[in-house]
Amino acid sequence: MARQLRRVELEFVESAPLRLVFSAQVTASPKALYAALADDVSGWPGWFTAVTAARSTDAGAGREIRLKGGTVFTETVLAREPDTRYAYRVDQTNAPGLRALLEEWRITPTATGARVQWTFAADGPAPLRIALRLGRPGLGRAFRDAVRNLDRKLTRSAGF
Repeated sequence: MARQLRRVELEFVESAPLRLVFSAQVTASPKALYAALADDVSGWPGWFTAVTAARSTDAGAGREIRLKGGTVFTETVLAREPDTRYAYRVDQTNAPGLRALLEEWRITPTATGARVQWTFAADGPAPLRIALRLGRPGLGRAFRDAVRNLDRKLTRSAGF
């Protein structure tokens, strides 16, 4: 059953009780990365293997994400800064324990492509925060694999 999470705003990415930050270098351009993240939401399952279904809602102002294992997130997009930043807040989920969750993707141009940073900002009871900290290596691996898959997809489609 879906539960309503606390409404948080963009500053939560800095003030959350739990912040997990991951980054990776890619050869894809910031423009291509941003388009894949923000404009092609339905394409997420093609590169982020934990995602089984994704769709935009409310004319792009929201998203519905389904993960392996049956977790569902209903989200509100909070930041759409072309080629730079994409962030969303989870409003409802069937995941136990979460009180608030915001995810932010930052894109920084580099001489050889871009640097992608993903911040997973969450709140929940102490046992959940401990479990997420212990799960950090797995989340990091999922992020790195997803970004590597996305980079391959984007560089193939660009003809590299």
